[in-house]
Amino acid sequence: MTSSLLMPRGRVHSSTYGGRTAVGSTDPTRILDWQHPRVMESLQLMGLPEDLGERPDPARRTAALRQAHRWTAAAVRPVYSVQDERPVSQVLRRGRGSCSQRLAVLEFVARALGVATRVRGLLVDGRFWYPRFPRLRRLVPHQVVLAWPEFRIEGLSPADHPTAPWLAVSELFGGLDELSESHGGPFTNAGPETLFEALSRTAVDWNGATSCSAAGASCDLSAHLLADLGHFDSRDELFARHGQTLCGTARLLAEPVLGRRWAGA
Repeated sequence: MTSSLLMPRGRVHSSTYGGRTAVGSTDPTRILDWQHPRVMESLQLMGLPEDLGERPDPARRTAALRQAHRWTAAAVRPVYSVQDERPVSQVLRRGRGSCSQRLAVLEFVARALGVATRVRGLLVDGRFWYPRFPRLRRLVPHQVVLAWPEFRIEGLSPADHPTAPWLAVSELFGGLDELSESHGGPFTNAGPETLFEALSRTAVDWNGATSCSAAGASCDLSAHLLADLGHFDSRDELFARHGQTLCGTARLLAEPVLGRRWAGA
């Protein structure tokens, strides 16, 4: 049994995928506060070009986002923070963040460099996180709201990217078929690797379109997907409509502990 006591009250999660249009944006938001003074310092540390928005070369933009991912993976320690709405500037100051918060760093960087972003709202079965909490399964929420970023990269080949010009973060390091050939196997949500790190080496497939070559293991995570909530212009909009995974009281009590617990433990 998973916990329903920790879930926000009064939220109805229904699939709206295909029923709404999200055009994305480069505007700062409360979460993606890229106009904060800390942003330029972070971009300099990442070694990213400041004129990326003025030179719309898809290969150059994709390479910059990959570089931002590698920097974030090394500089922002993975923890089990439950504050999905924490501004990215604060995540960078703390030097630690959840997978959701670290994904927000990539959106933060993209918008600062003139690349529009949006998110796909995924409602994921809480049992997907059981391997992380083998002794606390009864406290794991039965569903988790996940903001899955997409980047508007003009010039992408529709033949290689059916959703062009939008590039999902799961395809940042290559097509899903290409990534599924990794000899390291699929993401298992167990051990030191987190979902954020896994993006760079294996297919993370929420649509059920791939299978990993290693021992016939599956890269298909669609069985864990309870609902596709559709696309939103920002993660702020997604959370405003569907709420965060935990209720406010649960976040207040859990954050001091989980917000410092290494996600690779």
